Amino acid sequence: MPGDQLTRDLVTALIMFERAMRYLHPPLIPQLQEKLKPHLARLAESLNASESEGAQPEGLLHGASLACEVLDRFLQIEDMESAMANVLRSSRKWSLALETLYPLRRACEDLYDLFLEPPARERSSVLDPDPVHGTKVGLLHTCPAEDPYARGCFSLYIPESYDGSFPWPLVVALHGGYGHGRDFLWMWLREAKSRRFLLLAPTSRLDTWNIVQPAYDYDTLLAALEYIEASWRIDHAHTLLTGLSDGATYALACGLKEKSPFAALAPVAGVLPPIGLKHAHGLRIFWVHGKHDWMFPFQYAQQDCARLKEAGADVTLRIINDLSHAYPRELNAAILTWLDTSLSLD
Repeated sequence: MPGDQLTRDLVTALIMFERAMRYLHPPLIPQLQEKLKPHLARLAESLNASESEGAQPEGLLHGASLACEVLDRFLQIEDMESAMANVLRSSRKWSLALETLYPLRRACEDLYDLFLEPPARERSSVLDPDPVHGTKVGLLHTCPAEDPYARGCFSLYIPESYDGSFPWPLVVALHGGYGHGRDFLWMWLREAKSRRFLLLAPTSRLDTWNIVQPAYDYDTLLAALEYIEASWRIDHAHTLLTGLSDGATYALACGLKEKSPFAALAPVAGVLPPIGLKHAHGLRIFWVHGKHDWMFPFQYAQQDCARLKEAGADVTLRIINDLSHAYPRELNAAILTWLDTSLSLD
């Protein structure tokens, strides 16, 4: 059926874009574009066929249209001056497509490939049940409807299988420079749904996190935590603060504060901020960095981790050989298992 073909092509296109972002590296952009071109062509053909048929859910057609824009925007990159703007626009469209498609996952089960990890796919009925009466679950955004990408707000995901019977681990994920929590949430939602943990993705008050004056965003972050604690049960022994690039550096700034509410840190592609390390003793840190990071060379990560170890932190450093300054989503599983062995899918 055209609709079935559309769903398959749609899911494949979004997954392939996610993979392209994983391998994003300036010299590789032309190769990544060539790999995405046939997926855009197939999706556009399936979308045209489904629109002609006129029997598909409006949300599915809209999601497919957004996915076409995702790939098309990425294919428009012609030089490095336009690369960053087009990458950011593509990523924004990608998250909008996922947010559009998420409510359709039960009606179009192939969409679960976007929202559940493969080992958890066969347990979709258990991991995505009807919500318990009186329990708030699902996606929550605090940005006003008239400005869905306002600064200083946060996005939250409470897996539908949460019933409040026991405390759950919490992952707080900080976006990179010029990013937004509403977008970065999707880099962790599949794992949150599959492994059962609460997920918070705040947004910086400015275009990026205020690393020079950490308190500027810290109060907003603490307020978001208080909001969660008022309605859901948190396992405070397994609270993780993670982030990408500027988000990674800011995660370190927050986690190294006195009386930090976070049990562990997982910076990805960041650097140690210019702060003291007197509160580093005993802090668990899982640092991820790319060997081909063009913004922060991996030697910086090695030096920073050595300093943290000298200060008494429990540091695990993972250098990824084929990673540039990008997000290696495949490391989410290792980070989560390191945080709490009960979060493993094995």
